[in-house]
Amino acid sequence: MGLDPWPGAPELPAPVIMDQEWTDAVFLHWRIPDAVAAPFMPPGVAPDNFDGSAWVGLIGFRMQGAGLGRGPGIPYFGSFTEINVRLYSREPDGTRGVVFLSLDATRLAVVLAARAAGIPYVWSRAGFRGAGALDGPVCPSAGYWVRRFRGGARSDFAVAAVPAPEPDAEATDPLSVHLTARFGLHTRFRGRTLYVPNTHSPWPLYRAQLTRCEDQLVAAAGISVAGPPESVLFSPGVRTQFGRPRALGARALSPHGAS
Repeated sequence: MGLDPWPGAPELPAPVIMDQEWTDAVFLHWRIPDAVAAPFMPPGVAPDNFDGSAWVGLIGFRMQGAGLGRGPGIPYFGSFTEINVRLYSREPDGTRGVVFLSLDATRLAVVLAARAAGIPYVWSRAGFRGAGALDGPVCPSAGYWVRRFRGGARSDFAVAAVPAPEPDAEATDPLSVHLTARFGLHTRFRGRTLYVPNTHSPWPLYRAQLTRCEDQLVAAAGISVAGPPESVLFSPGVRTQFGRPRALGARALSPHGAS
């Protein structure tokens, strides 16, 4: 048996500020030049590269039972479809994170609250299409569609996961782990760069086949990609908790981690 490729999640600083479940996650990723990703990084962090490149992701999932602290999920507002465009960041000390360029969601109250906290949510119509189960005879399919109320950008993408009995169906290669083993996000808020930590178990992650991809969200975020994504993954989901944010120190607040 090989070694577990997943890094252990760091201890979450108390208190827990939010608890939620992410289900039916679809991960599409394209390789992009480091110079394209760098201008989107908040001060103090740089693109976290793999194989000499930065990566941009288009990710869809269903938020389930999000609630404050360790409490129960908030009815209606705690469950919705989300589609995000994201890059990957790294602090000078090696702390890895995600930088969100956009997050499309169907709950206006959630969008407004998140934008007030500096997270670039967008109010959109969005939905999920899915069928099958990983342990059943049908190969699971999962897809998402988005229509923005402002600007008109849209997206429609879907995958079929490779059946679990197939060799190498599980995705534990270094690139897949690099793109999904993320335990926090970097964002800019009131002139400071914040790191918001989270914790979750390793994603149950499977290779998938792209069956549809008509996307305008990545371009709307200011990044141009061509052709199909290089990495296509599916996960049934994980439960996650978010902890207390911290501000990057004065040394790290120079652009892109330069001292």
